[in-house]
Order: sequence, then C-alpha cells, then structure tokens
Amino acid sequence: MAKLKAPLLSLGAAGAVGKALVFFNWKGLDVAREYVVPSNPKTAPQTTQRGILTAAVAKIHELQARATTPLAADDITAYAAWGSIFPTPRTWFNQAVKNWVDVKVAGKGPIIYFDGKETQTTATDARMRIYRGEEVTDTLVAANCHLGISKTNLIQTKPFTVIAGFELVIGAGDQFTGLTVGQKYYWQARPVAEDPAEGAYSGIYSFIAT
Repeated sequence: MAKLKAPLLSLGAAGAVGKALVFFNWKGLDVAREYVVPSNPKTAPQTTQRGILTAAVAKIHELQARATTPLAADDITAYAAWGSIFPTPRTWFNQAVKNWVDVKVAGKGPIIYFDGKETQTTATDARMRIYRGEEVTDTLVAANCHLGISKTNLIQTKPFTVIAGFELVIGAGDQFTGLTVGQKYYWQARPVAEDPAEGAYSGIYSFIAT
C-alpha cells in the first residue's frame, strides 16, 4: 500500500500502488518506478551452482551435528582466520562455502575440515591431526601440513598420513621440530598439487609452543 503525504503522484509517496508503481525516497529525492516481480531463474548453470551451494551448507551442518569430534569453535576460528587474510575479509562460513564451491567448479573434490588439533610431543616438537568431510569419501590422496609464524607465511611443510575414512595425521618421526618456546605458530592442511582434492584447504589453526 502506498502512503501519501499529498495527492497521488505528488512528492512524498512511499510504497507500491496496485503492483504497478512503486514510490520511494532515493538520495533525498521522492521518486517512482515500475513495480518489478523478482525473477527466479532456473537455467542449467544456475541450478548447478545452487546445487553446489546446497551441498556445501549441508556438509557444514552435518559436521556440526556430529555426536563426537564435531565441527566446533576451534574450526570456526580457523576458517575465520583464513578468511581474514583476503583484501575483502569473509566470515568463517562464507570462507568454507566459497572454498567448497571454487574446488567443485575446478573439477576437484571439495572438503570441509573439522576438529583440527596439534600435540606437542616435546617443548619444541609438534604433530597435527585433522578430520575431513569430503563430498565423496576418500577423494583425498595426499596432503601436507603447512606451518609458519604468520597466517600468510606457512613455509614449513610435513606430510600428513591420509587414513581411509576421514582422518589426517602427522606420523611419529614426521613431526615439526625446532619450535621456539613461547612463539605462536599457524598451520593449515592442504592437498598436494594435482591431488583429486587439490585446492580444498582447511582453516588456519594456531597454537603457542609451550
């Protein structure tokens, strides 16, 4: 319903009239335009894209609902940390979904990671473990853990052992060594180049060597 401050078609109208005209204020001006019914395009590419988005959101919700080792606060913080390094920062959810979509569109296997943990075997050594929620189980073949002292400088790498099902672990003897006690470190799981899940990164986790 249009609200009028003066006769119809005068300045000061606001709202729709009979789904024909819409009156509104724009940059201090009282203007009118044709009433437009929003469209809901369903072309093949649009339907495909919506399906990818739906699958990403469903996977996140599935992992959040796990009875044990769910996608929880630490994982949300890690995805948020990853999203924060871009010129246009993103929420954790948008970063996770965007990566899923980008990987899928590139013809690779998308992954949502969860329950990432680090364990210090000594004051200066550390090993990592993380779980993966794949679109298709066991798509990932090989991945590395990237470590560094800033979110954008993860220059050390160690191989993950990819366990069938959903786990990635750094095996005994492959741990990161020579850590500086008191230093904050960041790490991220990344499939190796040419892997079927190439590009499907985890969030960026952090810990202080103690």
